[in-house]
Amino acid sequence: MEIAELLKPDRVVSRLRATSKKQALQELARRAGEITGEPEKLIFNALMKRERLGTTGVGNGIAIPHGKLPNLDRLYGMFARLEHPIEFEAIDDRPVDLIFLLLAPESSGADHLKALARVSRLLRDRSACEKLRGTDDPEALYALLTDSSASWAA
Repeated sequence: MEIAELLKPDRVVSRLRATSKKQALQELARRAGEITGEPEKLIFNALMKRERLGTTGVGNGIAIPHGKLPNLDRLYGMFARLEHPIEFEAIDDRPVDLIFLLLAPESSGADHLKALARVSRLLRDRSACEKLRGTDDPEALYALLTDSSASWAA
């Protein structure tokens, strides 16, 4: 699964303003609601339900919040580069500034896991993250995230 299958240019937020994990997830849920047609509250509740199982702050300033929704017909991705890092209860206790949101149909099974693995592989690459942190241009962020020729895309 390629990032371009999950992410479209209008789903890249270059300077998300949030002062807390909850506020970041609320804002992402609002934007995801506009894209998916699903109620913002339903999306937010799915994300919070997942966070209660354990943080999606995976370390090195990265979070990959995700959730499953009953009425989705496909996977949706959204990327946000935060204006300022926020506390996210990450596994390494470091603040988060890069968030990749993933929403999946309840029936997605393996596709959801493949998408999570693909996003995780991209964001584990320090070079990729340095480049993402080096620009706040949404088009440049999208190009970096979807560059299938890059070393982290393999």
